[in-house]
Amino acid sequence: MSTPHDIDLTVEDARWETAIPDLESLVIRAVEAGLAAAPEPPDGPVEVSVMLTDDATVQELNRTWRNKDKPTNVLSFPAAPQPRHAGAALPLGDVVLAYETLVRESAEQSKPLQNHLAHLLVHGTLHCLGQDHENGEAEAEAMEALEVAALATLGIPDPYA
Repeated sequence: MSTPHDIDLTVEDARWETAIPDLESLVIRAVEAGLAAAPEPPDGPVEVSVMLTDDATVQELNRTWRNKDKPTNVLSFPAAPQPRHAGAALPLGDVVLAYETLVRESAEQSKPLQNHLAHLLVHGTLHCLGQDHENGEAEAEAMEALEVAALATLGIPDPYA
């Protein structure tokens, strides 16, 4: 899939590849949708790293970086601001997702796993762009609206409906 951005995918848990057909394409399209939906889309190419892993790995990262000793569905690690070098993609950050948590949540919410994955990729990408739903109700609603708009471009229904 052709994209101006550098979207690096690491699959640490093979269950992702078994559960979701055309996984790499979905990841790229969802990250691209998140980038395009941002109030201030990136000016030029960016680099986003996506890691699809398991609950144990996400729990370790959550404990280390957020002092929360439990797995979660998605973690985002925005890159520190830095100058853009001519011709190079600007590092935007890392998005890490936990397989077991996403499978459980998608079943509980009666949503296809690929739709839930796309939603959380958009969500994580928006976090890397500075969006934050934990800064009050207005920002949470604004971020949700961006997510819904991004997912609509992928043909995915409103996950909050």
